[in-house]
Amino acid sequence: MTTATLAAIVLIGGFIALMLMRVPVSFAMLLSTLGCALVTGTNFSVLVRQMVDGANNFSLLSIPFFIVMGEFMSAGGISEKIVDLANLAVGRFRGGLAYVNVLDSMFFGGISGSAVADVSSLGSVVIPMMVKQGYTEDFSVGLTVTTACQGVLIPPSHNMVIYALAAGGGVSIGSLFMAGAVPGIVLGCAMMALCLFLSLIHISEPTRHSLI
Repeated sequence: MTTATLAAIVLIGGFIALMLMRVPVSFAMLLSTLGCALVTGTNFSVLVRQMVDGANNFSLLSIPFFIVMGEFMSAGGISEKIVDLANLAVGRFRGGLAYVNVLDSMFFGGISGSAVADVSSLGSVVIPMMVKQGYTEDFSVGLTVTTACQGVLIPPSHNMVIYALAAGGGVSIGSLFMAGAVPGIVLGCAMMALCLFLSLIHISEPTRHSLI
């Protein structure tokens, strides 16, 4: 067995083993990487310097600011306003509250750029409303989590910032933002189409799941 194969086994196997032991993801990645470095004989001083150099980047400051902005919006009540705006646009249609869930995630993803901030801010507002309107809890939670993935595509997305930096500066962050807008909108429209299909199956008569 070559050193590279053994290092890959330690890296992947160690990470999976630590995850099964319920070790936090960040520590599992750190420990498995250190184990891989030990196998390959990498100098720890070099490894630490590379970690510091990778984190010492001005562009990475946008990531915590995106998430903090989403938390500010949640605490300030802007999340409810976004839901109201989405409700005015699509809340009147059959199964409209499901469309509202998709559309408000699209709006919020374009502001915070974080799927986690999307779920934490809008989920506490939309999920109870959907359950109260007669949607199942599984569908409400599943739709909220799925629609939050639009935040990864719709700019500004901190995943795109990380990818551009990991690519060594050969990819423009602005170009990635522009490239993610259309796929994000298409993803949202596709999820609305799926919600329409499900509403035609499960709702016998036209209803207005409106928040008003």
